[in-house]
Amino acid sequence: MEANWRWMLVTAIAPVSWGSMYVVTHQALPADAPIWGAALRALPAAIVLLLLVRRLPTGAWWWRSVVLGVLNVGAFFLLVYVAATLLPSSIAASVMAASPVVLMALAWPIARERPTPRLVLGAVVGIVGVLLVVTTAAGPVDVRGVLASVAALGMWSLGSVLAKRWHDGTPALRLTAWQLAAGALVLVPCAVLVEGAPPSVDAVGVAAYAYVALVATALAFVCWFAGIQHLPAGAVGIVGLLNPATGVLLGVAIGGERLSPLQCVGIALVMVAVAIGATRARPRAQRSSPPSPASAPAST
Repeated sequence: MEANWRWMLVTAIAPVSWGSMYVVTHQALPADAPIWGAALRALPAAIVLLLLVRRLPTGAWWWRSVVLGVLNVGAFFLLVYVAATLLPSSIAASVMAASPVVLMALAWPIARERPTPRLVLGAVVGIVGVLLVVTTAAGPVDVRGVLASVAALGMWSLGSVLAKRWHDGTPALRLTAWQLAAGALVLVPCAVLVEGAPPSVDAVGVAAYAYVALVATALAFVCWFAGIQHLPAGAVGIVGLLNPATGVLLGVAIGGERLSPLQCVGIALVMVAVAIGATRARPRAQRSSPPSPASAPAST
């Protein structure tokens, strides 16, 4: 149980930092350069992690890194950036509420990990909580942003489950570095061809890019894939519900968005869901049976 909670806490660093990223992107980064926004998130993070691991992929990890890089970095980063610029932070983060269900659904056929009733219960409680957050959130909703968020959820869920399916003992730090590098190699040429030169930003923008790349990407990705390696996919998905909760709270604190009483209830339900996902059913105690005749003491 203690180890389970420890990995849940490590994994939680990822969705909390991602929830904060929505506010940072919405408030401090340019909205008219989404491909460069994704590239400048992936490239610095990849460079930092590659300098730490000092190893390149071997064998099947060459093509696996490309697949994961396209799903988890290239397509995902671009779609999330678009969603963050088109939607209020609470809505953009809350679309990811379906992640427990999607992860469990994909993990069953791909990673051969059957969902347990406890994880299903935690997912239901968490999704109800996020629905309370979404349906009572104030502000306009751009359909394009919602579609981008849904597509990002699909890409990310598939990439996470494939990373679990392919786990062979490769440390999460290496796995993260390789897929970030692959994603950056896809994004940078696309950004140059489509958007031209990188966007000019002020000192606040530079600080925002640094936070998004180093904290919400390099650190968060290592924590997420470490959790994927040590926890059931459903439990990791439930932890991911901290993403919308963080987005809502920061949207209120920084973005000037309003928090209704029902949203408070929804956030509380998300925390309950995370607690359910962190617990494990205790094995039934073995019933004591009378000693067999062979083991019974001989009568005198």
